[in-house]
Amino acid sequence: MAILKAFKGLRPPKEIVKKLASRPYDVLNSSEARIEAEGNPYSLLHVTKAEIDLEPGIDEHSQAVYDKVVVNFDRFQKEGWLVQDNEEKLYIYAQTMEGRTQYGIVGCCHIDDYFNNVIKKHELTRKDKEDDRMIHVRITDANVEPVFFSYPSHKELDDMIGKYVKENKPEYDFVADDGFGHHFWVINDSRMISRIVEIFRDEIPSLYVADGHHRTAAAARVGQEKKAHNPSHTGKEEYNYFMAVIFPDDQLKIIDYNRVVRDLNGLTEKEFLDKLSEVFTIEKKGTEIFKPCCLHNFSLYLGGNWYSLTAKPGQYNDNDPIGILDVTILSNLVLDRILGITDLRTSKRIDFVGGIRGLGALKKRVDSGEMKAAFALYPVSMKQLIDIADSGNIMPPKTTWFEPKLRSGLVIHKLDS
Repeated sequence: MAILKAFKGLRPPKEIVKKLASRPYDVLNSSEARIEAEGNPYSLLHVTKAEIDLEPGIDEHSQAVYDKVVVNFDRFQKEGWLVQDNEEKLYIYAQTMEGRTQYGIVGCCHIDDYFNNVIKKHELTRKDKEDDRMIHVRITDANVEPVFFSYPSHKELDDMIGKYVKENKPEYDFVADDGFGHHFWVINDSRMISRIVEIFRDEIPSLYVADGHHRTAAAARVGQEKKAHNPSHTGKEEYNYFMAVIFPDDQLKIIDYNRVVRDLNGLTEKEFLDKLSEVFTIEKKGTEIFKPCCLHNFSLYLGGNWYSLTAKPGQYNDNDPIGILDVTILSNLVLDRILGITDLRTSKRIDFVGGIRGLGALKKRVDSGEMKAAFALYPVSMKQLIDIADSGNIMPPKTTWFEPKLRSGLVIHKLDS
């Protein structure tokens, strides 16, 4: 069962929260972060992407950047832009996108649950990205940004959270510049906190990483390091825990994660379509954007036209939780077999576009000449993600895209509390 713990959150005063809260570090590159934080000293990007305060072009993994992280994080606390709660709390963080609101519980998970697979993963991590986040946790001695988890929906938890948000005003309530709403409550009812902790301990068998595999791995491994280097370790230290926002699975929605390719591996457009017709039923849709309608149906944009591609029966394995994924079907039948793109993690011939940008972004990149063709996929379901995580399998790269992203800075977990 899952361990959940209350903690003394480090939080901004409500007067500056909208200015301080930022998008996650890995959603923006350095140039975009500079623009987003320009003229805003409160932006947490000064901590999560501190290279924006140094000369342009600096290596974001350099010691100078890490030193600036420490200086800026310390300044945010000394200026009173981040203030720690006096008592351990759980929190509720809700997000609203396109009229749909999802309610998450903010608390601390145990590093042992990560290593014992109570916290289940569906993606591989890259060592370089993991190492970078480990440095960030070490030098700040904090989980500055939360990870994004899911849990099997639970009626009593739904009812408790629903009642609390209805009867209490949020501590923070704002709409970010991207139009997404962010709402945050501090749970001040100690009996409610205890009951939530009990439910996770006794009735929630697993947690699922939705977004933030690298941050999760880094936080757990730093806790493990601190444990190994502390001869007086008792198991009660704050470093045994890391911060997460945990949403019920039935409230989450995964959106599409699409692909663009630079060339057709020496084929003409006609030759490429002919090869596709061996494994797909193809229907030309014309110049109007076409969105996939269901599983195993894909959109192709090529030569100024959209096409519907439907995988023919027998081309995929219905009984394999990985083989049935549309990303697997596209990779096996098209990217690998026809285009010769075998390693999605390293190939420079392919790029990935989150569905939040819309299918117009795919068309633009092909029409510009940068890319030769684009593929849009029907989104993965939460059930598919959970089935794969439960089976111990790993999804192919760039399979899931969750929106809205968690805002960083609403609450921070200090490891030295």
